Amino acid sequence: MIQLFGVALFVAIVALTMYITYWASRRVRGTSEFYAAGRSLTGWQNGLAIAGDYLSAASFLGIAGLVALNGYDGFMYAVGWLMGYVVVLYLVAEPLRNSGKYTLADVLSYRLQPVPTRLAAALVTLTISTFYMVAQMVGAGGIIQLLVGIPYEWAVVIIGVLMIVYVVFGGMIATSWVQIVKAVLLMAGTILIVLLVGARFGFNPSNLFAAVAQAHGVEFLQPGKLYQNPIDLVSLGIALILGTAGLPHILIRFYTVPTAQEARKSVVWAMAIIGVFYLLITFVGFGAMVLVGPDRIRAADKGGNMAAPLLAEVLGGGPGTIGGELFMSAIAAISFATIVAVVAGLVLAASGAFAHDIYTNVIKRGAVDERKQFVVARVTALVVGAVAIAIGILAKGQNVAYLVALAFAVAASANLPAILFSLYWKRFNTAGAVSGMIVGAATAVTLVMIGPSVMGKDALFPLANPGIVSVPAGFLTAFLVTLLTPAEADKATKFDELAVRAHTGLGAEQ
Repeated sequence: MIQLFGVALFVAIVALTMYITYWASRRVRGTSEFYAAGRSLTGWQNGLAIAGDYLSAASFLGIAGLVALNGYDGFMYAVGWLMGYVVVLYLVAEPLRNSGKYTLADVLSYRLQPVPTRLAAALVTLTISTFYMVAQMVGAGGIIQLLVGIPYEWAVVIIGVLMIVYVVFGGMIATSWVQIVKAVLLMAGTILIVLLVGARFGFNPSNLFAAVAQAHGVEFLQPGKLYQNPIDLVSLGIALILGTAGLPHILIRFYTVPTAQEARKSVVWAMAIIGVFYLLITFVGFGAMVLVGPDRIRAADKGGNMAAPLLAEVLGGGPGTIGGELFMSAIAAISFATIVAVVAGLVLAASGAFAHDIYTNVIKRGAVDERKQFVVARVTALVVGAVAIAIGILAKGQNVAYLVALAFAVAASANLPAILFSLYWKRFNTAGAVSGMIVGAATAVTLVMIGPSVMGKDALFPLANPGIVSVPAGFLTAFLVTLLTPAEADKATKFDELAVRAHTGLGAEQ
């Protein structure tokens, strides 16, 4: 019965998103619409889209499972993701919107040598997008298989085909509205679960926490259950808080609004939505701990990813009831929409990195007309989507959860130093930007590969999260190489132009 309900809700969501793509495809006439939705979104619309892009399956299913199995420490993971937007709001959003056009590399190449800068930025973008995408695809295949009964391979193919259709035909317009719809569905589903959990405990959080302490011990309400090494926790926090400001699929969203003021409004809306969501998901996790129980959650999925759907089943009436199966199916459908929306954003970022940065501005040195770049962008999105499907199928059964944290670490170690120094340091040069991005990314990837997430007990690096080493390495490399290499005198005036443009909006595309 649950599979019947699940299939029906899946079909409804697919039909809705296909209609959005059809509507958007009639408005995509060139690269501006494809990459940046024609700068047509308002602040609140883009804020919802950012939330839809940011709140992945790791947030909805993963955080609920972490809280359900580990208590307080699971909530600490969510805090890092939310606080990242403080950095975005105060340091990145407005100057990025005013300084760039379609991709992160547009900002860096404005005042630095374009070819090496664009190439390095594009390669980092593709690296981050790949790590993030593989984690989403593998998680999606496993979760959809558990919830609906679709074989893993077909689940990956269905999600991959849908994201290709969204991006190739609807571009950023379709992707944005799919993310907006997903954000609304996700918030509605989460709020409903929390209200039903609240009703079980008299709408008093103290009663819920007392039940947790009574059933499972007070240690679940205290730190130390999951993160026993405080240095590793600090390292994770550094990557999550600073990494958000360097994620390509989030940063390109600021090009979809007409002004810097709307970009700021986007971040405020996104912070409000994401903050409320992470507060609510904590109660979902603790509710699952009490009403479902850690043993049953682990039996369904060792990582705890089934905590929220199993809680929905209990709240709807329990296993075997129509209400329980229908509510669980609804949460499964929302999980599906969550994954597809996030992956579509990643495909769009990867497509822009290759088509706009590498092909148009590195290989062709800008000598590509609008129509040709538009065609290349669509073909690139198709290829990226096909590669994501293949990798997702090949990685079946692999534990790739660490790849999301690795994507944040690479973003914080490689992209953020280049962005901040480019915007705020006049002496900064191309050698510093390129070397900082390469060293930051390489350090983060290498430390994870030789760390406990990959090598287990034989790890050569003791921390699962490399941020505490890789982020300073990226900043320090960019800083020292800049000081040790000649200043680019011909680029000095460009910094002054960038500063005026970044902080006033003068010269930015309207």
